[in-house]
Amino acid sequence: MRRAVLTYLALGLGAIVILAPYLMSVQTSLKKPRQLAQQPPLTPPSPLTVESYAALTVGGHTLVPPLVITIQVVLVVVLGQLSCSVLAAYAFARLDFPGRDAIFRVYLATLMVPVAAVLVPRFVLLAEAGLVNTFWGIVLPSMFGSPYAIFLLREFFRAVPQELLDAARIDGAGHPWVLRHVILPLSRPILATLLIITVVTHWNDFLWPLVVTSGVRWQVLTVAVAGLQSQYQGNWTLVMAATTLATMPLLVLFTVFQKHIVASIAVTGMK
Repeated sequence: MRRAVLTYLALGLGAIVILAPYLMSVQTSLKKPRQLAQQPPLTPPSPLTVESYAALTVGGHTLVPPLVITIQVVLVVVLGQLSCSVLAAYAFARLDFPGRDAIFRVYLATLMVPVAAVLVPRFVLLAEAGLVNTFWGIVLPSMFGSPYAIFLLREFFRAVPQELLDAARIDGAGHPWVLRHVILPLSRPILATLLIITVVTHWNDFLWPLVVTSGVRWQVLTVAVAGLQSQYQGNWTLVMAATTLATMPLLVLFTVFQKHIVASIAVTGMK
């Protein structure tokens, strides 16, 4: 009992430390600028006001267009990255071809390359192709899989019992049928986890959209919030409202797929 109490106490303290900045952001966004300036930061908002949220949906600093662009970017990247990662992971896990393991190790080694090291070459390539400050300039570098996603899926695909695949091939199934009807149904937990990781990564992506775009035409949410912060440093209620809105979809996504994330971590055998 004592050990359980200490464990939950430690978990509770950790949750408070993690959630405190977000709760502070929500509380600040519900205040008026005068109340924030005249009272301590931890003072509850009185009265509650949604003026900052209303200002972010209309007027000159609306976040609606950046939000729509961010959703489009995330959808295209997720569809492209999951599709390409599944195909590549299946090839590395279940197909025999010369140099398979060596190619996979070299590709996996690119995880060690900092993003800043490839930023300029990537920008030059897209500039030569005329894709700077376009939608496809934002999404193309991330559409064709990632080393982490392929590694994660490859390890999961290799854990599928070979007997299942042999039984499917005895019935005349080829690789596309095996992947569609055997591998993917068993991989729903890991695919859900990878979906959330990909969405969070590209929803929060800031550096590449900042470099490859200019102006407000293709401005994503993170760049818009950063510009809002530099433009309205004195109006922290507006900035905190923008931060809260930018974070809210990720919390909803995690809540919806939480069961799948736990299942992907806890899976130890095959049904």
